[in-house]
Amino acid sequence: MFISGLTSTGALPTLEMGVRFAAQRQRTLAHNIANLATPGFQPKEVSPRAFQEVLGEAVDRRRSRTGGMHGALDWRETAQITRDQRGNLKLVPQDSSSNVLFHDRNNRDLERMMADLAENVAAYRVATDLLRSRVGALTSAIRETP
Repeated sequence: MFISGLTSTGALPTLEMGVRFAAQRQRTLAHNIANLATPGFQPKEVSPRAFQEVLGEAVDRRRSRTGGMHGALDWRETAQITRDQRGNLKLVPQDSSSNVLFHDRNNRDLERMMADLAENVAAYRVATDLLRSRVGALTSAIRETP
């Protein structure tokens, strides 16, 4: 009980959810890039904006329920953001229809894909760095070291 109380305090649940989202989105983006030249391939996408809305609503609910600094995040599922059997975040990418179709029925846009990839890597690095510093602070507190 004590450890679960520590891991659901402050920004830890939010950072963990952000890391899970970025890691799973990275797989989707890499899959899109790997299949760029495949005829008929339709790239898949998960909207970061939709994730941010779901996460923001979950943080707001936690704030109203507990005062904001402790408790698990109760987030709602959407068509693209669901839970797996253990209740963890699971992404369900949808077809991306934002580009013009080429003659081979592919709607590729390498520049946009690479920009999405770079943005996702940056989000992942920030979230993991912040998560590492929070866990380091908890570890120091548990060990009673400065």
